[in-house]
Amino acid sequence: MKPKVYVTRRIPEAGLNMVLEACQAKVWEGELPPPREVLMQEVRQVEGLLSLLTDKIDAELMGAAPQLRVISNYAVGLDNIDIPAATERGILVGHTPGVLTDTVADHTWALLTAVARRIVEGADYVRAGQWKTWGPLLLLGQDIYQRTLGLVGLGRIGSEVAKRARGFRMRILYSDVVRREDLEKELGLIYTDLETVLRESDFVSVHTPLLPETRKLINAERLRLMKPTAILINAARGPIVDTQALYEALRDGIIGGAGLDVTDPEPLPADHPLFKLPNCVVVPHIASASVSTRDEMARMAARNLLAGLRGELPPNCVNPEALPKLRQRIAK
Repeated sequence: MKPKVYVTRRIPEAGLNMVLEACQAKVWEGELPPPREVLMQEVRQVEGLLSLLTDKIDAELMGAAPQLRVISNYAVGLDNIDIPAATERGILVGHTPGVLTDTVADHTWALLTAVARRIVEGADYVRAGQWKTWGPLLLLGQDIYQRTLGLVGLGRIGSEVAKRARGFRMRILYSDVVRREDLEKELGLIYTDLETVLRESDFVSVHTPLLPETRKLINAERLRLMKPTAILINAARGPIVDTQALYEALRDGIIGGAGLDVTDPEPLPADHPLFKLPNCVVVPHIASASVSTRDEMARMAARNLLAGLRGELPPNCVNPEALPKLRQRIAK
């Protein structure tokens, strides 16, 4: 008998077909995530779960899935999964790191450029039929080259953003709980505290994970440290930035602009006041949305799922200590 699995959303065929061939799989076909009650019901008989960041996989849900062996998250982030609860139950958890690093770094620069050079405003201006002639004062933006870039977090994605900044001959500051002297030498980075990054940077890009200590890390007080012309970019996690504080800072000219791939809440309501601000560009969490990246994420998620179902360590497992407990469960 093929193992039973539940897939909480249709993913690219590059990985989904691997799952469908090897498993007795049920796929949620809706555009929106499956409701909580549906997810609770569907996991009761499954051995594998392929989830997305929008699915809350907590102790209650795991308790309703006594046969569950593996959770494969189609994402790098894991803040939707209770990892200690999974480990305690002998459930392996996999994710898809690394593959989207360059794609997200590229997207970060797309957002930064779009806000700095007012690209979205310009496109809207043309579509509205307002373009009559060339004008010396029309839609003036901010230069990027030889300015100061501040990175809040210097993990894989932050490092790649820094590498791209060298092409713009930028001064690059960063703050992180871990100092990277190797990258300082390689890329000419300057390690400093968060407040200095915010005060001195023309562009601030957020690349820290969402943790209790980073929730609303960028709040009203810290936004007031930034230059009135500075631009904030967030392609990490929405709750790292205080949404209301950001709106007020943009509205009142405390900072110059913002580019958001992620928001809090996500998605923002259609009538949210941020959408009325011309100096804020919001896109629907598409930083990893290239064909090749999403295909490879699907293959990685499938490989993680199938390995766990076999009682093996997934290639990208975050809790390998759960494996002995899983094998004990399988032996019974």
